[in-house]
Amino acid sequence: MGIVIAAWLALAAGEDLRPDFALRDGDTVVFVGDSITAARTYGKIVENYTLLRFPGRKMRFVNAGWGGDTAAGGLARLDRDVWPHQPTVLIVAYGTNDIGWGVLADEPHRARYLAAVRSIVAACKKRGARVYLCSAAVTAADPATSEDSFLQKMCDAGMELARAGGGQSIDVQRSMREVQKRVAAHNAKVKGDKDRATLHAADGVHLNDLGQLAMASAILKGLNAPALVSSVHLDAREPRVASAEGCTVTDLARDGSGLAFTRQDEGLPFNNGLFYPLHYRFVPVHDELARYTLGVQGLPEGKYTLTADGRPLGTYTSEALSRGVNLAFATADAWQPGGPWDAQATVLKSLTDARHELAIAGLMGRTFLPGGVGQELAPGAKRTDEELVALQRLAAKPRPYRFVIRPAEEQPPKP
Repeated sequence: MGIVIAAWLALAAGEDLRPDFALRDGDTVVFVGDSITAARTYGKIVENYTLLRFPGRKMRFVNAGWGGDTAAGGLARLDRDVWPHQPTVLIVAYGTNDIGWGVLADEPHRARYLAAVRSIVAACKKRGARVYLCSAAVTAADPATSEDSFLQKMCDAGMELARAGGGQSIDVQRSMREVQKRVAAHNAKVKGDKDRATLHAADGVHLNDLGQLAMASAILKGLNAPALVSSVHLDAREPRVASAEGCTVTDLARDGSGLAFTRQDEGLPFNNGLFYPLHYRFVPVHDELARYTLGVQGLPEGKYTLTADGRPLGTYTSEALSRGVNLAFATADAWQPGGPWDAQATVLKSLTDARHELAIAGLMGRTFLPGGVGQELAPGAKRTDEELVALQRLAAKPRPYRFVIRPAEEQPPKP
């Protein structure tokens, strides 16, 4: 047992050696890019992850994506669409439109992209905003050969310019290409198109939900998002708390032949709805961004049921519990959220979606409605957005959860 606990402690200590998550308390984060950004999906994933994982940091997220845009267009839109929000962080993603989906992959368009990137980074530095330049999302090109593509090399040069100018870079394209390779390996084993997976819409450029998740994951890792949410390790024989990271454990006691304890987390694991974990076979969110673990040593051999605040999480063997299990997405019913943290993430997703639908309505009103109707909507939209932000923070707030571990054949005691 001592070796297992020592290994767990070493792993937990390793988490502390990682750089802190790049988004800080008080930040206003603006996503700037083309239609892939304007779709808002990867931005909402970054937003939800951050709100759940760092509920004590008050941050605001703004999407300034614009369909069909280029880096030069983004530079021209800074005064209109970005600076009024007083951002402290810009996450910038361009490239595919800059070379006309590959049709204009030549030196003049490359030079125009690089000049715009240099100017965006310089403008951010002048205003004291931290900028993260992302390489473009992958296209549906063969991942085995696209490493040497014009798009990747152009983005490499842009990221180098960003770093030289005092900004940061995130290589979204290479990270997504690794996901593409997993998808290609899966597709080589399946029969029929209905079982094949892809990151893209039919045009091979725009991203579907899996592609957007792959892009969000790349950005989060580029922002030093920690894999570990929290972890608890118990010794059932005494019983005692052997270790706890990212949370506190209280009221540990025997419960019949099992255990019960209260866990108060500092942050919560990200999820994006009931069936979203199906994507995690290709984008390993459970390992890389949402490790919410429980380990229990010293249980008699057998199977055990787990509940949290009365919500069933599933049945686990004593051996699995001894190794430690990730409960982030655990559920005994695939049609319902698992633990209360999963239900909180589901509620948060709905609130974030509502917030962005409101923002889209405001954008459409300002852009296309005649006679200043868009401007008339603005005050009410601003108030509603502030209320939605408050609800987001309330939904993401960690709460104490009462865990119960019982032998699978043992019925809970009657009240």
